[in-house]
Amino acid sequence: MEDLLKGLNIYLVGMMGTGKSTLAKIIAEIMNYRVLDSDDIIEQLAGASISDIFAEMGEPEFRKLETQVLGKIAVQTRTVVATGGGIILSKDNWYYLRQGLTIWLDVPMPLLMDRLRSDTKRPLLRNVDLETKLSQLLNERRSLYQEADLHFSISTARPPRAVAEDIIATIPSVLRKPPQIIGENN
Repeated sequence: MEDLLKGLNIYLVGMMGTGKSTLAKIIAEIMNYRVLDSDDIIEQLAGASISDIFAEMGEPEFRKLETQVLGKIAVQTRTVVATGGGIILSKDNWYYLRQGLTIWLDVPMPLLMDRLRSDTKRPLLRNVDLETKLSQLLNERRSLYQEADLHFSISTARPPRAVAEDIIATIPSVLRKPPQIIGENN
């Protein structure tokens, strides 16, 4: 795997509630990579929660911060990055994401709803019908998520470590093998 990845960053993309933050930590641990969470970095830089950033500055300003943070993350190597669910909305962000390996974590709506039903921290889910809002966001974002290098479906509630191990086992299927040198000395 090390030869195939050559230090490439791994970016986990997908809807909120898909387990990007949890899985990033486990994948990084297994692969001996660093782990970063783009939302955590944004909160540290802004000195405010994502909810407060949305409330005080609005989503467009949050998206600008997100792009700035992703640009700084992209210069790293050997890093698993948990991204925010909307990071795929910006073409500028795709410039950075394509410098690594992007993995779309795709979770069915009933499982997403179970995971997010009692979540009060996510600004896009405040004071809305959860199923309607999640369906709307997924419909708006699905074609962008599909641009990821690897589409990984998570259809049932399984232990995160088992899911992470399955993701890692799937990575070689989307990586090019280095060219083999064939000659008299081989």
